[in-house]
Amino acid sequence: MAITDINEFAHLTDADTDALGRELDEIRRDVEESRGARDARYIRRVIRLQRSLELGGRAVLFGSRRRPAWVAGTAMLSLAKIIENMELGHNVMHGQWDWMNDPEIHSTTWEWDQTGPSEHWKRAHNYAHHTYTNIVGMDDDVGFGILRMTRDEKWRPINLLQPIANVILAATFEWGIALHDLDAQKELEGVEPMRWNSEPHKQFAVKVVRQVGKDFVLFPALTGRAWKHTLAANATANLVRNVWAYAVIFCGHFPDGAEKFTSEQYESETRAQWYLRQMLGSANIDAGPVMGFMTGNLSYQIEHHLFPDLPSNRYPEIAVRVRALCDKYDLPYTSGPLSRQYLLALRTIHKLALPDRFLKRTSDDAPETSSEHKFLAAGSRIAEALHVDAVTGRRRGLLSALREHAEARIDVRRFKHRM
Repeated sequence: MAITDINEFAHLTDADTDALGRELDEIRRDVEESRGARDARYIRRVIRLQRSLELGGRAVLFGSRRRPAWVAGTAMLSLAKIIENMELGHNVMHGQWDWMNDPEIHSTTWEWDQTGPSEHWKRAHNYAHHTYTNIVGMDDDVGFGILRMTRDEKWRPINLLQPIANVILAATFEWGIALHDLDAQKELEGVEPMRWNSEPHKQFAVKVVRQVGKDFVLFPALTGRAWKHTLAANATANLVRNVWAYAVIFCGHFPDGAEKFTSEQYESETRAQWYLRQMLGSANIDAGPVMGFMTGNLSYQIEHHLFPDLPSNRYPEIAVRVRALCDKYDLPYTSGPLSRQYLLALRTIHKLALPDRFLKRTSDDAPETSSEHKFLAAGSRIAEALHVDAVTGRRRGLLSALREHAEARIDVRRFKHRM
């Protein structure tokens, strides 16, 4: 099952958790007080770059009947759509740049280049997902209502189709997110599912008509005899953007180490425990400056979940301090190459397509689903709270517990093998 007591799982006392929360609050204050001209220059440069790429790509596609022009135009347009979706749309609508008081770069006015209305996304994502992050039954982003990503969700025969559903979701990710957000908006407003003339449906229809009309009618028509090639280029750019966004999101939420939680944990959760849940429920991608930029700095998913409304260009420096806190409190800092993180998520998708009786690990001690009870299992040598090692003077907490638990499992397997 998922985690029901985050302090027990993290091997932290209430005092430890409160101290961790205060140190994270200090990081927030430091960044808020230092926001200024360099951050404003950064986001304006990104906007100029994105618009230049899109304008250049559209212009090159006028000659898209020639293969080199088609490839170049499609590549530029794909990059423009990725940057707009990841580093601009997602982050601007999180309110990361509201402090600038620029009406163009503001969470209340930005409408992104995607089929779902921004207002729907903000309510479903900014509030629901970032408040109830990875709480089973409360955070609809745990599998997006399509995939079974934890053993806390009951297996159904339709889960056998998960491998196929996953491919479809990747290719049509903007549509999956748009429909997911539409359902959340209808639920929020108490709209009956089949009431097609509701306000959420009207907002969705207006955005779809505008988005589809732009990419698949207007711009192809403007290129005259090259319209078929432009149509294909636009479809390809959307596909590239969808698959990239899907991969980045899944790498940040579903590899091993991104823990799940129960509603019982949330009921009495403090602000410091909310911080801790974000740290334990997220995963990073090892990335340099270019990769980080292309992910919208969501390669720093842990930092984003801790501080979703701080400027994304500050996440690398925040990450240094968060890593130091993880070391201080002996907490895991889950990160890995994009390929590894995605393969771990993909393994979970395929594994949990099967009924639980075909799975070896228990519901408390599986890579994708674990709880504090794993440390009480037979063979585990760790069940105590955080303490200071008398020899080294270092704190021994969750990270040490996970290592020793893994060693205990290896010892048990070796013993059974000898038997």
